Amino acid sequence: MTLHVRWWWAWALLWPWTAQASEVWSGWVSWVMDGDTVVLVREGQQEPVRLRIEGVDAPETCQPGGVEAREALIHLALRKPVQVIDRGQDSYGRQIGRLSVNGVDLGAEMVRSGMAWAYSFRTGKGPYAGLQRQAEKQKKGIFAAKETAMSPALFRKFNGSCQAS
Repeated sequence: MTLHVRWWWAWALLWPWTAQASEVWSGWVSWVMDGDTVVLVREGQQEPVRLRIEGVDAPETCQPGGVEAREALIHLALRKPVQVIDRGQDSYGRQIGRLSVNGVDLGAEMVRSGMAWAYSFRTGKGPYAGLQRQAEKQKKGIFAAKETAMSPALFRKFNGSCQAS
């Protein structure tokens, strides 16, 4: 599985239609906010950068699976050196990008382990849709429960944001 994830990371760097990256840079993860957002310190800088991982949507921290998704990303990334394919900002003004540790694409790893959905703004399906189908079939992570896992977008629609109130 790790080989497949590393292959995907290399492929994303090579194909211009999959990567709209303006730059690739290194840093380290100083904080994990939830299963798809980290705070990074860019190499050679002191100001932290909040980064939303492209291609995934993890459960909200207050919804079932949210705490586990955050813990999974902590295990994968916290205080580790990372490489970032910077995608600029999304439609909400958030910094967005691909994140890897030692060549392992963390977005792919979160979806493969069932800790996040493959996601792409507007289309809903992201670059990791095949990995999500695999995690669902194998009943991993958020897909292990008997009831259908609720996507974060649908959860927010019914319950609001975890940060609200």
